[in-house]
Amino acid sequence: MPAIGNAWPRGSDPGELRRAVAAAHERFLASGRPPARLRDVVRDSWQRCRVLGVDPETARPPLELSGDRLEECRGAHPFSSVLPLIRRLLVDAADHGSHIVAVGDAAGRLLWVEGERGLRARAERMLFVEGANWAEAGAGTNAPALALALGHEAQVFASEHFSRNVQSWSCSAAPVRDPDTGAVIGVLDLTGADTAASPYALALVRAAAAAVEGELRLLRLAGALAPASPAAGTDPAPLRVLGRDGALFGGDGHAVELGVRHAEILLLLAHHPGGLTAEGLGARLHERDVAAVTVRAEVARLRRLLGPGVLASRPYRLSVPVRTDIEEVRRLLALGRHRQALGVYQGPVLPASTAPGVVDIREELAWEIRTALGRDADAESLLEWARRPDGRDDPRVLDAALRALPEGSPHVPLLRAWLRRGAC
Repeated sequence: MPAIGNAWPRGSDPGELRRAVAAAHERFLASGRPPARLRDVVRDSWQRCRVLGVDPETARPPLELSGDRLEECRGAHPFSSVLPLIRRLLVDAADHGSHIVAVGDAAGRLLWVEGERGLRARAERMLFVEGANWAEAGAGTNAPALALALGHEAQVFASEHFSRNVQSWSCSAAPVRDPDTGAVIGVLDLTGADTAASPYALALVRAAAAAVEGELRLLRLAGALAPASPAAGTDPAPLRVLGRDGALFGGDGHAVELGVRHAEILLLLAHHPGGLTAEGLGARLHERDVAAVTVRAEVARLRRLLGPGVLASRPYRLSVPVRTDIEEVRRLLALGRHRQALGVYQGPVLPASTAPGVVDIREELAWEIRTALGRDADAESLLEWARRPDGRDDPRVLDAALRALPEGSPHVPLLRAWLRRGAC
């Protein structure tokens, strides 16, 4: 079993390789010691997965994009301009019934998953679907995650996957870089049978990535593709909206305090990376119809507060990467780190806001927290949530906390009283 090189070298027996790696995986989970005869890239990934708390039984990648939000991210991504080329090179070339093709962004979110319908249906069982984030922290060792993390092509063969429910699959992936900045903008992936980790599959996906980069360069020169954002590849600016009437944007001594209306606008634009028209933004800000000129005035005032290079127009959108504390809560929930998630969750999303779009985001996050806690949280996390105003009126969480606590716990009478009050 080579330490470097292809996951499935020419001349090797895939069955023997699968069994050897599976045995190494069992030893690693039992002892925590990295296997000596394992490819370096896989060994390092397993160790990271263990530290991150990835479940070795079941990969649980978070579903971060769906519906309109997925369509917005697709439309805003440069890959939308070269999708026909990707389909010709990978989807049409794939052995139908053996491989599917995934196209992801730089964060690991799958924007397109295409190929034979039956194979895609099988992949759905492990949430290898459009909108799911297959970064290592949520999904464990996999080729798209490694390609993005390492900045070069990667393969994962069968039992090299950290999570057992993915070990019947193999994959090869290659990152795609912006032709001007060199920043990684996404990843191309072949996933399927053992042959998806063959030298041929790696060569195919590498060649496709190079062709896509060349096509993007030609489109950029012809003016058919917008220039890369100056902020591409930079760390996202933090946006804190949990438990605050307004918001705090930025960090490192350059944070800006925002009032309710400006906080609403910034959050809505962060939630719609493809941008919003003045009419679309207005509908999410006001319960009644509002003139587009009013929205433009509010955005103009926000632009002056934030300074140049943050807000773009036509449509209104963020020109810099932004990461909200909402996303951090979701990431920790996806990893099963419930207590850490509740530590980040300082309260509802912009509780003073009545903007319809913000109310939707607020209610969606509360539902996600309740669902995650009710499914598999420990007693301490359930009790922490039950003590909060958000959780005190949630009978499912209160009931789960009662079941998790020993009968003699001093917290039981109070939880029962809250349950009785909710039933009245």
